[in-house]
Parts: sequence; C-alpha cells; structure tokens
Amino acid sequence: MALSAEQGGRLAELLSRHADRLTNRWIEIVASSLRGRLSRAELARQVQELHRAVVDAARQGLGDLADEHGGELRAVLAEVSTTRARQGFSATETAISVFAIKDAVLELMEEDQGEATLRDFVAFSALVDQMGLFTFETFVRARESLIADQAEQLLELSTPVVKLWEGVVAVPLVGTLDSARAQVVMERLLQTLVDTGSPYAIIDITGVPAVDTQVAQHILKTVVAARLMGADCIISGIRPQIAQTIVALGIEFGDIATKASLADALRHVLRLTGVETASRRTRREA
Repeated sequence: MALSAEQGGRLAELLSRHADRLTNRWIEIVASSLRGRLSRAELARQVQELHRAVVDAARQGLGDLADEHGGELRAVLAEVSTTRARQGFSATETAISVFAIKDAVLELMEEDQGEATLRDFVAFSALVDQMGLFTFETFVRARESLIADQAEQLLELSTPVVKLWEGVVAVPLVGTLDSARAQVVMERLLQTLVDTGSPYAIIDITGVPAVDTQVAQHILKTVVAARLMGADCIISGIRPQIAQTIVALGIEFGDIATKASLADALRHVLRLTGVETASRRTRREA
C-alpha cells in the first residue's frame, strides 16, 4: 500500500508538530538496542537528519522510496548505513534504527487523535519497510567494499620487499601462497628492483607451508622477469616437504640458485659481489 499525497501531507504535519517528542522517543528506542555503543549526540544527529528527510519526502508526496522525491531520503539512509558499517555495527542493528520510527509514530497517532488514520499508518509502515530494506542493502554493499579494501591492504602488508644490503633486496614470504598473492609478489619485487636498481633479489619461502604447480610457475616467471631486467634471483628456505612436492611435480628450477636459509642466500650474494664478511676475514687471518 503506497503512501498517497494526502496521507503524506497528514503524516508530515503530524511528524513536524511533534518533532521533539517524536525524535526523543525514536532516540530512546534505538539507544536501548545499541546498548551505549554509539554516543547520544551522534545518535541524535542521525535520527534528526532522518526525521527531517522523512518529513520533507512526505510533504513532497513521496509514495515509494524509489520515487524521484526520495533522493534526499535515500542519501541520508545511505550515509547512516555506510557510517554504521565502518563503525562495526551489524546490519540488523542499523535496520532497527530505521524501523524504530514505527513505534514512535504509532504512539503519537494513538494519543494525537487527529486526522491521521490507521490506513495512514499502514501506508507509512510500508514506506518504512522500504527504508529498512534499502538500509540493509546499502549496509551490505558498504561492508563488502570495506572487506575488499582490507583484503587488499592485508595482501600488500603480507608481501613486503625489504632491502638487506646495498644492491640486495628480499621478499620474506609467510603463509599460504596462492596465485593472486604470487602475482602481487612478482609485481612488487620487479617494481622494487626498478626503484632501487638492485642486481640481486632473494625470494625466501621459509614461512610458506606448501607450493603447488601454479605457484611454482609464478615464482619461476618472477625469476625470469627479474633476469630480463638484469637482476639475479636466489630462492631460499625450501622446506623438505616443498622440495619433495617440487620433485614429484617434475618442476625444474634449472640454473636458479637455491639456498637452505635466508642467511645462506645473503652470504651467497655477498660472496658474488666480493663483500668480505667478518667470518671470512677471521678465517683468512687464521
């Protein structure tokens, strides 16, 4: 049952005449459901903005939330949903904040005894249901966007490229290495080689529990791409289980240097570059 222009006018007049009482009751109902997780001032601001948008929409003859007159109301609902999603509230808690206006309006209509009728409330209730569903859908989209952003940031943080020595960079990998992450590793390593002009890169997979054919191929492609840019790669930290898997899969690393640990790989590079370490100097002097 859509809200007619006449019904909208009556409800707008009722909501405006009892604005303070209505918003206070609305805030009271919502506050009890949020259990103090949102400040009173912030909750009051959201409720007052929603109240103003509902009144304006009703005055303009809004019958359906998707109408052209519902643009501002949809914008306010979207802002509340997005804010709540970022603040860690649930979709249900956010929708309840909208549905609570029904209880507050019904109490007013029962006491006001004005021209507003039960039919007006039913029509208004249908509009509020649309508002609640719109809020829920917007909340879910905002939360999905937030999760996608966090996943991307986590992926960036999980593939650090660090400088170990002058001309030597390393990628210490920890955790599951899937194709998507392997692709990020290749992109970040190649970009770091360009930025630093390093001739050596160490890919350390000590913290990687398993490597499948696809991931191994990504690593090999990374090594080949680095060579095309004039840099040599050393793979370190291959666990016994991963070594057995690589052999079982028939993956050939060719002439790619592999070392047992990151330290061994760094010593190998320093030896290639002619850097004399303290241990080597001690052995020579002895």
